[in-house]
Amino acid sequence: MGKTISITILCFLLLLHSAIVLAQFEPAAGLPGTSAIHKDSSIFSGWANQCVLQNGPMDCMDLSLGFSGPNDSSMTLGMADGVGVVSLGDGGSATLQFPYPISNGPGADFAVFENSFSDDFLEFAFVEVSSNGLDFFRFPASTYIDTLNQTGTFGLSQPEKVNNLAGKYRVFYGTPFNLDDLDSVLNLDLQRITHVRIVDVVGCIQCESFSTRDAQGHLVNDPYPTPFAQGGFDLDAVGVIHFAPAGLTKQDKNKELRAYPNPLQSGSELHLFLPNDQTPAYLEFLNYEGQVKGIVSINHQEAYSMPDIPPGAYLLRGRTKEDNQWFYQQIIIIP
Repeated sequence: MGKTISITILCFLLLLHSAIVLAQFEPAAGLPGTSAIHKDSSIFSGWANQCVLQNGPMDCMDLSLGFSGPNDSSMTLGMADGVGVVSLGDGGSATLQFPYPISNGPGADFAVFENSFSDDFLEFAFVEVSSNGLDFFRFPASTYIDTLNQTGTFGLSQPEKVNNLAGKYRVFYGTPFNLDDLDSVLNLDLQRITHVRIVDVVGCIQCESFSTRDAQGHLVNDPYPTPFAQGGFDLDAVGVIHFAPAGLTKQDKNKELRAYPNPLQSGSELHLFLPNDQTPAYLEFLNYEGQVKGIVSINHQEAYSMPDIPPGAYLLRGRTKEDNQWFYQQIIIIP
C-alpha cells in the first residue's frame, strides 16, 4: 500500500512539474497569438509626460558598486523610440504620470516598453498603479521560468513563460496591461488611474534577502548579476490606450457600446450596437479635455454620418433613451 501511495505521489509531482514547464502565455512579438503592441499602433491615445525615478543598485549584493545611471527621467516621456531609456538597476523604480488619468476600457488599457534587442534577452519589471498617488497596487504576475539554474548576465528567457510582467517583448513592442486584472482591489478607482509605477525585478534566485516572487509565490528568474550602470530593467516608455476624459468618475455607469469600424476613417459611416435593444438619444465626440468636438443626431438609422472633426483619439459618449444612462467607447478617427 505504501509503495502504491509513493508512486501515486511521484506521478502527481511529475505531472505538476510538466504543467509548470509547459505553461504557456502569449508568445514573442510577430508570432500568432502574441499580445505585443507596436509603438506606432493607432490604439495609443497618448504617452507619459512626467516621471520620478528611484535608481536601484548595480548589484544588490555589492552596494560598493554604486547605483544605476546617471539617468535622465525625460527619456521615458513621449512615444517609445528604443534609444532614450532609463536603467532602473536592481529593484529600482520609475513612477509615471500622464496628461489625463487612465481608465478601464475594453481590453488592454496601457502598455510598457523596454528596449531588448531580441525576443529572448528579457529583463522584467513589476507594474503597479494608483488612483491617488499614495496607494499602489501590483498587477498579479505569473512566471514559469526554470528556477533550478540562475539566468546569467546575458542569459535568455522565453516570453511565453511570463504574464503581467513588463519587459516581455523586444524593443518597439509594448507589453499590455488590463485594469480588469485589478477589479477586486478596494480603494482603487479603475476609471481614474493617475500613476503607473515600474519596479525592476531582482532576478537573483539565490539572494534570499533580495529575491522577488510573483503573485503565486514563484521566484522570478531574470538576468543576474548586471553590475554596470545600465543594468536592470530599461524603461523606454508607457503608452496609454484608454484615457479618462475630464469629468468622468467611477460613478458614471459604463454600458456596452459597439461602434464600428474602429479606427474610423474621416467621412465614412459609423455603425452602432447597444445591448438589449436600447437606443441612444444622441452621440457626442469628446476630446480628452472633456470638450465636445462633434455631435451625431440619432434617428433610428443603421449608420450615421461622421461630424467634421480632425483625426485623433476621441471618447464617443451617448445617453440611452430607455434608462437615461451614459455609455462610452474610445474611438480613433484617421484621415
